[in-house]
Amino acid sequence: MTDLPTVAVVGRPNVGKSTLVNRIVGQRVAIVEEKPGVTRDRKVVGAEWLGVPFLLVDTGGWIPGGTELDAKVSRQSEQAIRDADVVLVVVDAVTGVTEEDARVAEVVRDLATGKVLLVANKVDDASREALIWEAMSLGLGEPIGVSALHGRGSGELLDRVVELLPAPAPAPEAEDEEPEEPGERIFSVALVGRPNVGKSTLFNRLIGEDRAVVHDMPGTTRDTIDTVVETAEGPLRFVDTAGMRRKSKIDEGTEYYSLVRALQAVDKADVALLVIDSTVGVTAQDQRLAERIDAAGSPIVVLLNKHDLLTDAEARADLDWQVREKLHFIGDAPVLKISALTGKGVHKLLPALSMSLEDYRRRVPTRRVNEVIRAAQQAQPGPHGVKVLYATQAATDPPTFTLFANREVPAPYLRYLERRLREAFDLGATPIKMRVRKR
Repeated sequence: MTDLPTVAVVGRPNVGKSTLVNRIVGQRVAIVEEKPGVTRDRKVVGAEWLGVPFLLVDTGGWIPGGTELDAKVSRQSEQAIRDADVVLVVVDAVTGVTEEDARVAEVVRDLATGKVLLVANKVDDASREALIWEAMSLGLGEPIGVSALHGRGSGELLDRVVELLPAPAPAPEAEDEEPEEPGERIFSVALVGRPNVGKSTLFNRLIGEDRAVVHDMPGTTRDTIDTVVETAEGPLRFVDTAGMRRKSKIDEGTEYYSLVRALQAVDKADVALLVIDSTVGVTAQDQRLAERIDAAGSPIVVLLNKHDLLTDAEARADLDWQVREKLHFIGDAPVLKISALTGKGVHKLLPALSMSLEDYRRRVPTRRVNEVIRAAQQAQPGPHGVKVLYATQAATDPPTFTLFANREVPAPYLRYLERRLREAFDLGATPIKMRVRKR
């Protein structure tokens, strides 16, 4: 999707930008709550109207005169304006034009290189249509009245958007095209961890740009942010997730939906990077996160971030002990000691991911699979006459084995066979899927 035109949705906080994004995309991809500051990072999603695909960028709002974090959020919005082919400047028709709206308009006039459309939101019915004309004072042209919440006027807005988008690049000649292999997809890597352990700092270092807002305040990332990076191992999709806290600690709706998104990212990830703050150690919440990742079937790479701040040998030894004792259930998962801020040790991450990727795509000959299953059954016969007659690897990504048995295989015995396959083929922490067919 990187060659698609881009549409940025910008404006001051709480004018309905994320609601408009959700309306255009047709599903809840952005977190929405009636309070400023909920959206803080640029979130890019695919959209389409009248057969024309484009990228939609949801941004945080300008918060002039605020904190250092507010300034970083504003810079994210400014970068989206520079990059966009079409900029949608959203204002609240009911509230009317504010000083902040005027400042947004000024920034857009200075930075925008593409076309600009002024969107007056919250025009929920005909009685509010006259309210949109106050926005003419911003000098951004004639406003388009919409109700992002109810969909009113969104079709007319999108018609204007696709009219302004640049023409698509000509398709390459047929002989130059390389057919995509069936099932080919991008390997996904999710960064998970408690709030304020350095996930967004690591994310920015990995993708090579200041994409996620970074600040020393827990809960800065409220949504999942992802981008595809070309590496020596091929394209990798890195997903930065909101910090996860115990449900009992979640007291606002926004944070609840952030948790849901983060858990969804874990469920869909091929590998999860569990980021732990070395200066704090392995907490009970870190343990629960590791258990959640393990239950999702994702291989884990443990990243001990801020390790350079541990100058005492005894503290480093204690951290090693905590990892061994408190995270023993994740087996032989790689453990890397890094500093996301300085970059120290981060170079070891891609080789670790490469090993996980290699295991994830491992293809084992059917003959070898059956040899391992036969040896496992000879060493420990199945209970109640259970016998696997034949086995084969049905798929990769992750390795999936199909067992043809004479009757239903009990779960404990199936786990035993899985363990034998994992050991025989050195699959490390890679998840394995086991399917049983009765013959």
